[in-house]
Amino acid sequence: MSLQVDLHHRMGDFTLETRFEAPSGITVLFGHSGSGKTSVIQAVAGLLRPDEGRIAVAGQVLLDTQAGVFVPPHRRRTGYIFQEGRLFPHLSVRQNLLYGRWMQGRWRQDRPSQDRPANTALFDHVVEMLGIASLLGRRPSLLSGGEKQRVAIGRALLCEPQILLADEPLAALDEARKQEILPYFERLRSEAAIPILYVCHSAAEAARLANHVVALKQGRIIGQGAAGAFFSDAALAANLSPMEAGAIISGVVAQRHPDGLAEVASSAGRFLIPDNAIAPGSAIRLRIEAQDVMLALHRPEAISALNVLEAVVVSVQPGRGPGMLVTLRAGQEQILARITKRSGAALDLKAGDACYAVIKSVSVAPAAIGRSVLR
Repeated sequence: MSLQVDLHHRMGDFTLETRFEAPSGITVLFGHSGSGKTSVIQAVAGLLRPDEGRIAVAGQVLLDTQAGVFVPPHRRRTGYIFQEGRLFPHLSVRQNLLYGRWMQGRWRQDRPSQDRPANTALFDHVVEMLGIASLLGRRPSLLSGGEKQRVAIGRALLCEPQILLADEPLAALDEARKQEILPYFERLRSEAAIPILYVCHSAAEAARLANHVVALKQGRIIGQGAAGAFFSDAALAANLSPMEAGAIISGVVAQRHPDGLAEVASSAGRFLIPDNAIAPGSAIRLRIEAQDVMLALHRPEAISALNVLEAVVVSVQPGRGPGMLVTLRAGQEQILARITKRSGAALDLKAGDACYAVIKSVSVAPAAIGRSVLR
């Protein structure tokens, strides 16, 4: 199942001009505030009626301005997750979950029932997947922010949507609650066979969750593609801040060590990262920021950095300021390194040169480590 989006819409001095296809899995709409991300998902939901465009999912046309087609929001099989849970305070968690089914006309009563959930198998599966069985009898006022978001995700899933829309669902949470929720989105990415449009402006969050990325700037797409290739693209990095540029590496957890580090096996070699409590044998992906990669022409010795990977220079791209971006190939992985132009001149790097990428284990944030289903 895939979602096709082609939009043109003018809002004052701002023009939204986007065209992309979102396959099953998570497609992250990535960009800074004001880039048009939320406008896109509002158009998909039917909350924004664009000047021109076409939206279709699984062959069903939701919008076609030329043909005069506009399916109203309540007729679209979309689940919507907001920045805040927006749960009904007077209903229990169970009743909030069932409300989604009632709104879709699948629960044939005037109000949700606490005792007779429709499609019990689906209800039980969603409750188990999100770990909210112990919360079913509670009211939202007794839930933490992370628990409220898990219930909101469950309510959206119980609509049995064709499309799931998540508008910066972690933005209102503190860092601890974000780390609580991220694994549930990873599982959702693996299990939900529907397109999920996920809005965020965090490169680390996008790199961890996305199957596919669509980057927006001032209403227009500046790049899109599979997550691994997208974040390793030096050309795209020119549109990112120095702290946002980085690459995704895929591997398998080989071993967890008692000193708080985990050993990862990848095509680039074995390296050590902070232990993120992921079991050995699990496929993972992690994001390494370009500014955390040092380069050496000879293998360094007697240094504190634990990861030294053999690499070959693919390209060297000078920046507008004092820095430059070096693209490296290590095994089948592509790594980005941001160094100064002075360092680049001293090393005299050029395409085809052999070198070593040096990465401190502690520079890989636990938040940047997640389970892998890269496609």
